[in-house]
Amino acid sequence: MKIKRISLWHVPLTSHETYYMAGGKTCDTTVSVVLRLETDTGLDGWGEVCPIPHYLPAYAGGVAPALSEMAPVLLGADPVGPEALMERLNRHLQGHRYAKSAIDTALWDLTGKAAGQPLYALLGGRAVPDMPLYHSITCVAPEEMARMALDAQAQGMAQFQVKLGADDDWQSDVERLTKVREAVGPGPLVYGDWNCGADRLTATRVGRAVAHLDVMLEQPCATIQECAAVRAATGLPMKLDENAHDIPSLLDGHARGCMDAAALKLSKFGGLSAMRAARDLCLTLGTQMCIEDTWGSDITTAALLHLAASTPARGLMNTCDLSHYVAPRLAPDGPARQNGRITPPDGPGLGVTPDTEILGQPDLVLD
Repeated sequence: MKIKRISLWHVPLTSHETYYMAGGKTCDTTVSVVLRLETDTGLDGWGEVCPIPHYLPAYAGGVAPALSEMAPVLLGADPVGPEALMERLNRHLQGHRYAKSAIDTALWDLTGKAAGQPLYALLGGRAVPDMPLYHSITCVAPEEMARMALDAQAQGMAQFQVKLGADDDWQSDVERLTKVREAVGPGPLVYGDWNCGADRLTATRVGRAVAHLDVMLEQPCATIQECAAVRAATGLPMKLDENAHDIPSLLDGHARGCMDAAALKLSKFGGLSAMRAARDLCLTLGTQMCIEDTWGSDITTAALLHLAASTPARGLMNTCDLSHYVAPRLAPDGPARQNGRITPPDGPGLGVTPDTEILGQPDLVLD
C-alpha cells in the first residue's frame, strides 16, 4: 500500500457558546484543518487538527505549508505502522507537532482499516467499556456558571472544569469555584482552570481561599516551577495542561510534585503515536489523565476516544467529546455522549466517515 494523494480542507467550527478564559483568550469560531490520505488500494485515512488562537504555539494557517514540506516523504510511502513514518517526518521537518498530529491520525486510520480493526484494538486493546466525560464551563458570572454546571449534571455529567481569570478578579474566581462546588454537591470532580493566565500570588490567594473545598487547580501559571509553588502553598491537587506536552515535561511535572493529573492532547504531542507513549508513562507514574485535544470535530474526537478506550480505568480521569461543543458535525456516524459517558466507534480505523459534501472542494491537493 502506498500513499498517492493528500487533500486538505479548512473548516470553520463554531462553538455553541463563546468560551472566555484567562489572559484575554476566547474561543468561539476556530478553523479546523481536515486531512485525507488516499492510497493506491482505495483505502483512505482521515486526520484533523484545530488549534485555538493564542493557546499554544500552533495555528491553522501553518498546517498547509508544513504539509507541503512533508509531502515528498509521505507520497509513495507505506502508511501501515505510523511510528516508522512519523520518525522519518520528524527527521525531515523538526517541530510543527500540530501539523504532524493530523498526519499521524490519518496514518493510524489507514493502519486500522488495513488490519480491519478499530484503533483501540491496536493501541492496547479495549480496557474500559465506556469513558467518563467532563464539562467545560466558560468564565462568566459565578451564578451563571453554577447554573451551567447544574444543567450539565442533569444530563449525567459528573466532572466539571471551571474556567477562571477572565475578568482578572481573584475574589470572583473564589466565588466561581465555591458556587459550582456547592451547586453540584459532594462527589463530582470540580477543578478551576486558568490556562496559564494567573501569576503565582493570585493563584495562591484563590487556592488558599478555597482550600476547605473539594476542588483541584489546573495550570494556573505559565511554568511548571510556578505551578509547583502554588501546589505546595495551597495543598490542593493540580492538573497540568499547557506545560504537559512531551515526555521530559511529564517527568518534570512529576518530579516537582504538581502533576496529580495531566491533559494529554493530540496536537500538543504530535498525534496518537507520541501520545500513546505519554499515556503509558503516566500509567507508570500514577498520574490521572484527561485524554483529549485542543479543539476539533468528529475526526479528532474519534481518535482521542480510541486512545481513551484503550487506557486502563486506574489512569483515565476523563475524556472529551469535542464534537458536542461545535458545529458543523463532520461525520454523521460520529459517537454521541450518553448520561455523561461516551464510547468509541467500533468500525475499522477511526470508525467515522467524514461527509465530503460538508467539506466541499479541498483547499490543497498534493499528488
